Amino acid sequence: MSGRSLASLPVMNRTTPLVMGVLNATPDSFYEESRISGGAAVDRGIAMVEAGADWIDIGGESSRPGANPVDTDLEISRILPVVDGLAGRARISIDTIKVEVATAAVAAGATLINDVSGDLAPVAADLGVGWVAMHAQGMPATMQDAPHYDDVVAEVSAWLEAKGTEARALGVTDLWLDPGIGFGKTFDHNWTLLRHADELAELARGLGARLLLGTSRKRFLGDAGGPGLAPSERLAASLATALAAMEAGAAMVRVHDVTATVQAARVFAEEVVV
Repeated sequence: MSGRSLASLPVMNRTTPLVMGVLNATPDSFYEESRISGGAAVDRGIAMVEAGADWIDIGGESSRPGANPVDTDLEISRILPVVDGLAGRARISIDTIKVEVATAAVAAGATLINDVSGDLAPVAADLGVGWVAMHAQGMPATMQDAPHYDDVVAEVSAWLEAKGTEARALGVTDLWLDPGIGFGKTFDHNWTLLRHADELAELARGLGARLLLGTSRKRFLGDAGGPGLAPSERLAASLATALAAMEAGAAMVRVHDVTATVQAARVFAEEVVV
């Protein structure tokens, strides 16, 4: 294919999806390689930006299945040095469900609240920042005990529509909807939502929002490439589902592996000449 670009092939023109890099200032996130703090976290965030990340998502409290909440002051002490160190160098998202943590992070330079609770739209509106409404059934400590839906696509869609409508009414202008892959869902629920991601993207567009999807190294991918793959062995499956999300219309994917995902996104959008 020397001298030909992917754009010359019979495929649709695409916009490059955004890539959000995960930066966990926690000791207990499910993917051990993502656990980091202090100056090392700032360095990793800078490296992510240099690799092409559009957003850095900083979290100080793990939301993995089975995780317990942490004290507000402890969470703030984990995230503030990282936000301070990256402010002005990156677009920063704060991954939290606490008003106090979100407020402190925004004061330090964050401009997006990534909200697993779905309750912080008023805070985002008051602070004049963007908001991610992420669906979850239950809290992290118990959400995977027995998740149940009569129709997972319909129920998650209805929740996202209600939250998006509320956020718009409050004045949130930078609005993202996330179906919450792995948050109170069985493996089948996750795959079903991915198969219907095009409908979720259309729902988001109808609200003037954008779809964000996060599948990176999650547990439901553990059997995709062989029985019981550990988080460290799930890169290929993560990239495959990220590309599937992009094809369905997701405007951003949240990932641990920024370099590989940025490369995949650029090829997807026909930006690479081969």
